[in-house]
Amino acid sequence: MIEALLAGLFGLLTGSFLNVCIYRLPLDLSVVRPRSYCPGCEQGIAWFDNIPLLSYLLLGGRCRNCKAPIPLRYPLVELFTGTIFAACAILWGPTLIAAKAALLSAFVIGLVVADLESRILPDEMTLGGMAAGFAFAWFVPVRDGTAQAMLSLAGIIAGKQTASLAEAALGAALPAGILWSGGWLFEKLRHKEGLGFGDVKMLAMLGSFLGFRETLLALTVGSTAGSLGGLAYIAIARKGREYYLPFGTFLGIGALGVILFGDAWMEWYEALL
Repeated sequence: MIEALLAGLFGLLTGSFLNVCIYRLPLDLSVVRPRSYCPGCEQGIAWFDNIPLLSYLLLGGRCRNCKAPIPLRYPLVELFTGTIFAACAILWGPTLIAAKAALLSAFVIGLVVADLESRILPDEMTLGGMAAGFAFAWFVPVRDGTAQAMLSLAGIIAGKQTASLAEAALGAALPAGILWSGGWLFEKLRHKEGLGFGDVKMLAMLGSFLGFRETLLALTVGSTAGSLGGLAYIAIARKGREYYLPFGTFLGIGALGVILFGDAWMEWYEALL
């Protein structure tokens, strides 16, 4: 329990930093300087007004200086990130596997909200996340087996770390290639862009952490959620069929599901075969 509590507190702090990234990165602003400030009055925020979740509650959701409302997104991102981090600690304990899952979740949460707010998936999160995924693959094996099977068929005997890096590389390249090909075909047939390259880079980032099969599962879940969400939005909001819904958001939903429940989903699927 203490591990989950500490992980949750660290998740709150991480969520606070994610809020900075979500606001600043799409605007090409530094996430280091200047220090946090109110976008309304541009007054710097004191440390005691910048405590994750608690400061929002104590301030009544308003800036201390100009009384402008603080977007609800800020405490929600902090709370959700803290909850996910705590869940990772409960599922895997104080291990590198839990740290890897928590880090991937943080990247996904940041990308989901950035895509919702600005329709931008910052390279700092997608490409930076991919680099982190490959780094973790050296220490925490990517349990996929697809690349290992391909290497075996080719008569190549790979060590543990090399095989894990191969799994990460295949997970990053193949699903992203499939998604890019689908977007390219849509553009050729409809003569307009149907998919941003940021979505492709986000999927490659997921693949570097998850490997081929779980990334494909996240893509399937995200695509299904996006289709259902799009149809529901068109029906409820009475928007035309040309209305754009951010695919990265739904891809992130699929990814979070795979991070927390991927093993159970894969076991259920394999039991059907």
